[in-house]
Amino acid sequence: MFKAAGMLAALIMTLTTLTGCFEPKSPATGAVVDVVQPSKGIESRRAEPVLETIAEKLKTPWAIDFDGDTIYISEREGDIVKIAGGKTERQKVKLLKPVLQKGEGGFLGFVLAPDFDRSRQAYAYHTYQEKGKMLNRVVLLRQTGNGWQEVKPLLENIPGSIYHNGGRLAIGPDKQLYITTGDAQTESSAQDKKSLAGKILRMTLQGKVPKDNPFPGSYVFSYGHRNSQGIAWDSTGHLYSSEHGPSGSPGGHDEMNLIKPGANYGWPLVIGDEKKEGTEPPLYHTGEKAIAPSGIATDSQDRFLVATLVGETLYRFDPKQPQQLQVVLDKQGRLRDVKVKDGYVYVITNNTDGRGKPGPTDDRLFRFKEQ
Repeated sequence: MFKAAGMLAALIMTLTTLTGCFEPKSPATGAVVDVVQPSKGIESRRAEPVLETIAEKLKTPWAIDFDGDTIYISEREGDIVKIAGGKTERQKVKLLKPVLQKGEGGFLGFVLAPDFDRSRQAYAYHTYQEKGKMLNRVVLLRQTGNGWQEVKPLLENIPGSIYHNGGRLAIGPDKQLYITTGDAQTESSAQDKKSLAGKILRMTLQGKVPKDNPFPGSYVFSYGHRNSQGIAWDSTGHLYSSEHGPSGSPGGHDEMNLIKPGANYGWPLVIGDEKKEGTEPPLYHTGEKAIAPSGIATDSQDRFLVATLVGETLYRFDPKQPQQLQVVLDKQGRLRDVKVKDGYVYVITNNTDGRGKPGPTDDRLFRFKEQ
């Protein structure tokens, strides 16, 4: 809570001068809501969470997944960390094409197969180099006695770059695999439905194009994305994503979006409150404040927890009240991913990625009780 009356007064004055609001409909209620510019509508948290450290000295971790009480974390250099029974084990991954860790690229998205207890299989997204080009690929892995090895590639030649590789993987309630890709610093590719860049992709767990995808024969599920690094579903099956807005001037305009099959989310044609026929406006955007949202997770009340990099804060976003973000946790540095399990919120820091200020125990996995 703000401690100084002067700061509170300044905030109130700022809020009263906002312009350019839009009126999206809440997917849960269908009601029209007034949206305040998110950069002016961020509340501080009400209580300080009590943190429990689970693992330390991780190497630029990227994604978290669970097999019962066992935790798996991907690391950008190309390893997978297994945390079980209070012990941390770094496992090697043998791939048919080596990981290229460069810029924002590397070994990124990771998710266990639904039948992991039987198949020991998982899905991963990683950057590689071929004929001098940075690219990304989705692969099927299998856990062995010596770590992990690639079973087969599922999708290759996803455009890559030093920046904007996307990289989040998630299995939806429809048992399909969803993949976020960045525009790979070629903005126009996000509007090109023939390109895999700047998209949310959808495939079967066998790597095929689902018959009910919005564009026949195409993995493309939605387009017009700059660099989405977070996807999650609410209890009714609605898909949401977090999105990095533009750099420079204007900057900020990071987004939370409700994802509809075949919809165009506007990049690079529009940002923020700008409107263009045929494009979907964000549910929420940060105005000129940059927070760089990464992983997101749904909590027990159908709200979304949003891990942020530049923002160095874990926020809560409520689609029913999208006027503001609420601060849940800060002062831990850059945050890459978040998961909710059994009443606890799990978070990994990303302070060793070259942009943060790592402490002696970074990077870390910690948890706290869901609020």
